[in-house]
Amino acid sequence: MTIRPRPRVPSFVLCLVLLAATAGTVACAKPATAGTTRITLGFSAWPGWLPWQVARTEGLFSRHGLNVDLKYFDNYTDSLIALETGALDANSQTLGDTLNSISAGARQTIVLVNDNSTGNDKVIARDGITGIADLKGRRIAVEQGTVDHYLLLLALAQAGLGQGDVTLEPLSREAGAEAFAAGRVDAVCVSAPFTTKALQRPGAHAISTSAEFPGAIPTHLVVRPALIRQHPQVVQALVDTWFDTLTWIKEHRAAALDIMARRGGVGVDDYRTYDAGTTIFTRQQNLDAFTAGTTPQHLNYQATLTADFVFGTGMVQHRPGLDGLLDDRFVKAVPA
Repeated sequence: MTIRPRPRVPSFVLCLVLLAATAGTVACAKPATAGTTRITLGFSAWPGWLPWQVARTEGLFSRHGLNVDLKYFDNYTDSLIALETGALDANSQTLGDTLNSISAGARQTIVLVNDNSTGNDKVIARDGITGIADLKGRRIAVEQGTVDHYLLLLALAQAGLGQGDVTLEPLSREAGAEAFAAGRVDAVCVSAPFTTKALQRPGAHAISTSAEFPGAIPTHLVVRPALIRQHPQVVQALVDTWFDTLTWIKEHRAAALDIMARRGGVGVDDYRTYDAGTTIFTRQQNLDAFTAGTTPQHLNYQATLTADFVFGTGMVQHRPGLDGLLDDRFVKAVPA
């Protein structure tokens, strides 16, 4: 399936949608077994989320008594809006995008770290541009308001530049990669699998990646708080399924790669190149990330940095609050 993302809806528009969507109060439901509650889980074309496709293909949801409508989004930003407005019960998304949603009035809780981006988000430039400092005055394609935009701003700041020092071309990830490959912009900031398209331009090369900003781009299983209140057993089963899926992938590597590559719309050989750039978190790494600390590897600290940064650069209109953002009880309950 061809991946066709579109630009993110501005936060002020989402505020209006959320006000309408959350006007009513959800009634408390009687606790039920996981299998009697149908939930909708969203995911998109990111290597750290494609294991959900393995879970469905191999029947791992049902093994945990789950009744899951797994919804794949060609357009990642559509999945963000779907969770914000209640069309999804849970979604796979980045920390930065989760904070963007919260700043617009959404209520969302992180219950699992899927992965950290350790190189699969890249600033890719044309031949002749050797570093971020060379981007001054250049045209850069990026999907504004997303983690790609955040990475670009981090890289610019590290080089002593700001957004005003470059010309942004606001394009979706797919359109941005195509524009760069066709020579219409000087650089592009995109994530895998769109990096593959961008790097097809002769002389194209990465001048900055997420590997240079450890912990800055974690991705998560994010749920609506109502699901936790009403059906905590479902949330636990989802988290348990995730770790069982990782075990299945480890034991059936070739079959898993084929499933994930087909869902991502790329060849298996291309998909193999994404492995080093996506660090899938183990249960212990999850526990470490959820533990309060003072380095970017700790979610509480990284969430504060991210919230400060996106608000300070004008990416959101309101600084997102962090109360209720992190809930580690489900990871703690996974059998060691």
